[in-house]
Amino acid sequence: MNKKLSYLAGIMAVILIPAIGFAQNTGQAKMDQFVSALMKKMTLEEKIGQLNLPSVGFDVTGPILSKDVDAKIKKGLVGGVFNTYTPSAARKLQALALTTRLKIPLLFGYDVIHGHRTIFPIPLGLSSSWDLALIQSTARAAAEEASADGINWVFSPMVDLTRDPRWGRVAEGAGEDTWYGSKVAAAMVHGYQGNNLAANNAVMACVKHFALYGAVEAGRDYNVVDMSERKMRQDYLPPYKAAIDAGAGSVMSSFNEINGVPAAANQWLLTDLLRKQWGFTGMVATDYTAIMELTNHGIGDSTEAAHLALVAGNDMDMVSELYLNKLPKLVKTGKLNISYIDQACRRVLEAKYKLGLFADPYRGISEERAQAEIMNPQKLELAQRAAEESMVLLKNKNGTLPLKSNAKIAFVGPLVKDQRNLIGNWSGAGDWKKATSFWDVVNAQYPGAHFTYAKGCNLLDDTALINKLNPHDAQIVLDSKSAEELIEEAVKEAKNADVAVAFLGESFTMSGEAASRSDIGLPANQKRLLAALKKTGKPVVLVLMNGRPLTLSWEDTRMDAIVESWFGGTRSGEALVNTLFGRSNFSGRLTMSFPRSVGQIPIYYNEKSTGRPFDANQKYSSKYLDIANTPLYPFGYGLSYTTFKYGPITLDKKTIRTKGNITATINVTNTGQRDAIETVQLYIRDIIGTVTRPMKELKGFKQIAIKAGNTQTVSFTISTDDLKFYNLQNKYTYEPGDFELMIGPNSQDLQKIPFKVE
Repeated sequence: MNKKLSYLAGIMAVILIPAIGFAQNTGQAKMDQFVSALMKKMTLEEKIGQLNLPSVGFDVTGPILSKDVDAKIKKGLVGGVFNTYTPSAARKLQALALTTRLKIPLLFGYDVIHGHRTIFPIPLGLSSSWDLALIQSTARAAAEEASADGINWVFSPMVDLTRDPRWGRVAEGAGEDTWYGSKVAAAMVHGYQGNNLAANNAVMACVKHFALYGAVEAGRDYNVVDMSERKMRQDYLPPYKAAIDAGAGSVMSSFNEINGVPAAANQWLLTDLLRKQWGFTGMVATDYTAIMELTNHGIGDSTEAAHLALVAGNDMDMVSELYLNKLPKLVKTGKLNISYIDQACRRVLEAKYKLGLFADPYRGISEERAQAEIMNPQKLELAQRAAEESMVLLKNKNGTLPLKSNAKIAFVGPLVKDQRNLIGNWSGAGDWKKATSFWDVVNAQYPGAHFTYAKGCNLLDDTALINKLNPHDAQIVLDSKSAEELIEEAVKEAKNADVAVAFLGESFTMSGEAASRSDIGLPANQKRLLAALKKTGKPVVLVLMNGRPLTLSWEDTRMDAIVESWFGGTRSGEALVNTLFGRSNFSGRLTMSFPRSVGQIPIYYNEKSTGRPFDANQKYSSKYLDIANTPLYPFGYGLSYTTFKYGPITLDKKTIRTKGNITATINVTNTGQRDAIETVQLYIRDIIGTVTRPMKELKGFKQIAIKAGNTQTVSFTISTDDLKFYNLQNKYTYEPGDFELMIGPNSQDLQKIPFKVE
């Protein structure tokens, strides 16, 4: 938006605020009146039925299956379903709900994580674009497809902050930074819900997993979390709060326990914090069978689990049906006040009202609309752009990349011709057969080129691991040739080529839910292939497809170029060809640090200083004996086909006074031969605080397009609001004193300048 349009939009916003407030109040009153009138007609069983969320349809994402769902819908004992989509399937179940006594429509939920039918890069990859408008656009596109396909509720965004890449679900989030994760969370909610939740092309967002799930011990899924309240509020809770402030209609409680109390039974979390402190008025649903699993946590039998979960603040019970089976007796025996059921039922009905389901239970879904929305040219173009912007160039020695189309190139590796892994984990309704492999794209775009192929190795040779993954659609088939034969073929092709490009990484089933790994390096058989290629003396490019940061110290010292392409989605084949051959330039930057070794985990850029800070010359300082303290690739890092030079930082003043601000300015020059996008990053440090503060914190960034040889001036303005933190009393405030402002291309290569706050 240009300055004039931005100015006009600001004026209109001021004019419209009173009108919007009046409309909201009027709408709230109408909703309250409607829901209250409906609830007066409902029996206890019908109210409890609204709290029941079974799974029926196409996917199984948990340990048990729901049974007799159709019959329960007819009896009014189901409030919503998930894993059902397509217009015909959704209309069929909705029609059943409309035959009930009160004709209350169903919610249709689904795991739309990074696209619905058109699959975008995994969220960790998408966050690496640092393009918030793009991220919001992918959520908007997903909402358009999902709503046309019968879905009105999506279990996304996942906003769990995480600093442990062993946890498989890092693939679903925005990485390690609180401030940036909060921006991504808000963008996703705005994309899904749009300006009108009742619109046919909007879906209700569900913020997950509440809360702190990304901090599970040992990076092991479903594990426990133990954390101080200050750390929660300072680092881990803000992205959830940002999503809620953006208007998210629902929240999903998490599997993990928090300081001894499972989230699904945690009244402090779901009621005191979420509702009373944050003012959330929407609906809370549990994760898959989380209430049933409370017995495994050791807090009581199934009856007690249902009781605790409801009182804690869970409105909908996903799959376990303990609400359905246990709550009626608890009420009738006087052990549970019906007000808790009324409260939960009201929130579910309000969600349906806000979605416009009482006005139009089918929300305009039709085969014609689905055909027009799903995988249309605009969405495929967006998918390709997202994949290109998400890729990160980690190394490029001597300008090995971009590839030259007239060169002899040996493409090797099990992922060169792969389609299934392109769309990654949690790809839901995405059809991997509609993703085009890199090999097919590169040959179509460069007919007659001197390109050869060799598989080189299997994706995995570990049969025990393959046997764990294949039941979950990994589709890993061992080649009939031996490992030695596969490597020999690849070496032969590499020797006859000018450059070898190896496509390696993880199976999509090696990251995501229930996919924690203790060793996050490339599999041993893939490393053997790379070692053999390196011995040919030819330049070797490593193209990675994976769902998490990997330990790449060995590869970094041996490869000539390394590209992190993540699982890039439906159009990642096209995006890879464009970027590797230089038609597009790399602009992605990491949002999660890549460790040198798992022994460094957790590793993140905004660490604190110890009483004995790192000193290479001092034995008694905080460091490893066998490895550097720093990550291999830091947060914010990424290379380009050009180079940039940063000038000195200047400040418009040296001191910020109460409610004041300070503006920092820096010149950035494109010193290379290619036009490019640079992500200029701003960090601050509070030198002295009543509680210790991180050595740096991201507080802003700007993406600038710079033509070769040109210079752009970039300015950042920060105020005392940007300097706030939770002090000794857990009050969110700032403190006067000395600060540092830092600007650079990543969290490690920074210029510093001091300023004061009075």
